[in-house]
Amino acid sequence: METSTDQDIVKLKALRKMKASALSLLGVAVLLFIIAIYFKIPMLQAFSEAAMVGGIADWFAVVALFRHPLGIPIWHTAIIPTKKNEIGENLGNFVSEEFLNREKLEIKLEEFNFAVKASDWLSQEENADKIANAIALNIIPGILKAIKDEDIKRFIQVQFKEKLEAINFGDWVALALEPLQKGNVKDRLLTNLLEVMSAELSNNKDLIRKKVKESTPFLSFGLADKSISEGIFNGLQEFLNEAKNPESEIRIKIDEYVYDFLDKVKNSEEMRVKINNMILDFAGKKEVQDYVNGIWDEIKLSITNDIGKGDESSIKKNIASLIQSFGNGLKEDPVMIDKINNFIKNDLLSVLLNNKKVIGDLISSTVKSWDGKEVSEKLELEIGKDLQYIRINGTLVGGLIGLVIYGVEWTYHYFIM
Repeated sequence: METSTDQDIVKLKALRKMKASALSLLGVAVLLFIIAIYFKIPMLQAFSEAAMVGGIADWFAVVALFRHPLGIPIWHTAIIPTKKNEIGENLGNFVSEEFLNREKLEIKLEEFNFAVKASDWLSQEENADKIANAIALNIIPGILKAIKDEDIKRFIQVQFKEKLEAINFGDWVALALEPLQKGNVKDRLLTNLLEVMSAELSNNKDLIRKKVKESTPFLSFGLADKSISEGIFNGLQEFLNEAKNPESEIRIKIDEYVYDFLDKVKNSEEMRVKINNMILDFAGKKEVQDYVNGIWDEIKLSITNDIGKGDESSIKKNIASLIQSFGNGLKEDPVMIDKINNFIKNDLLSVLLNNKKVIGDLISSTVKSWDGKEVSEKLELEIGKDLQYIRINGTLVGGLIGLVIYGVEWTYHYFIM
């Protein structure tokens, strides 16, 4: 895609080429004039003289728009840079009075049917991709770059803390544990837990022996540690086996402890406050805070990496799909189309017309703020190429008029006098 600078270079080359063509044609007229004088050819002299006059006059007229011809400050030359303020004011008045006219604009809006054309344009995959590409490559990275990471992390921290403080975890825990007090859910859960503990104890028998050996005196030569480890293992296993029996004294005590805990969670405000504070204290630990801070870094990195995939970007594809779906949905919704068109025709148009003087003044002040020389150069770059045709036409038309004048004069001398 060509940049603005590349386009300006192309336009400048085209302008110089056309200037060279117009100057070359004027040079031909001068050469013909010299030939006509030297060889005494009246008709050619009349053509070349008029061509030179026409070419030079039109050169003067074209140059006088943008600068002083040959740098000489002749009156009423360099019109654009010297009359910039008047041009801006007239342009502002012209736009506000001629373009911002309710009757004309309403007719054009009725003919254009903005909502239908917009829906047709957006529903095309190519156009949806263009918008999505612009958003993914320009808008999103721009937003990510403009946003300060510290502000986002601070915002997340504040929101995280406020949301946690708004939650009564004690009530949640009480609500979640309430079913354990009903039926045999608690008994099944406790039995399963004891089964798991028993199995883990058997699986870690060697680890228990190792820990016991590390703790016994070196001089026992391993005689005591085996006996101790077996005693510990058998004691724990016996305790767990007895606890699994719903009728055992150990199980009854465990049931009483669990029931007492559940009852306190459900009915004791103090217990619920303790649970709530415990969770909030845990959330306030540095490790948790570091994790929360890292959420934004992960989000930002994920977005950046995804956008870097180009056409394979999930974000870009989703945006394009959303735009295209919106366009297709709009086409099939005549009520929404009418609402959009009426909004543009009535509300938006009213705002525009109520501020047309402001718009005119904005155009005028904007043009006045421009540098005169820069404006002149930019305008010449845009329209100067076409203006060179005036010089070319002036040279050719001037020559033809010279021939006509010569013909009239010759006819008068030879047939009338």
